Amino acid sequence: MTIPDKRLVNLAGFLACAGMMAYALYAQFQLYLDPCPLCIFQRVAVIGLGIVFLLATLHNPSAWGSRVYVGLLALVTAGGAGVAGRHVWLQNIPPDEVPSCGPGLGYMLDNFPLGDALRMAFTGSGECADIHWQLLGLSMPAWVLIAVATLGGVGIWNNLRK
Repeated sequence: MTIPDKRLVNLAGFLACAGMMAYALYAQFQLYLDPCPLCIFQRVAVIGLGIVFLLATLHNPSAWGSRVYVGLLALVTAGGAGVAGRHVWLQNIPPDEVPSCGPGLGYMLDNFPLGDALRMAFTGSGECADIHWQLLGLSMPAWVLIAVATLGGVGIWNNLRK
């Protein structure tokens, strides 16, 4: 069995990210599951991962360029996994420890300095602890964590191989 070409693996990573975003938009606009602030940051990470995969597909870099893409994939993967992990943690803490609900991300970005808005968003709120969707007993942020970690790992492996 032969391993697919690097470009094909990068393209598959891009298509997986595009599929994840398509489902996120379906869940938002057809299932009426509005994203909380942490969900929005997870979407940004998935989009970022998809962009890096797409650029690596189009560029088809040499050895040095591949290492640049590995660094970008590692950075975006770590950020996305961190946000998704925080979200899963918030969903699994005891109800009496869940932070109170705060303003939406748009309001925070419009009315607070960027650093304060990001700090408040990453602190999470009560809405981030709610679980409205599950598949095989795992919430959407848990699946995002699994997908981002897997895609990032495959992308890093793919772009490091000879």
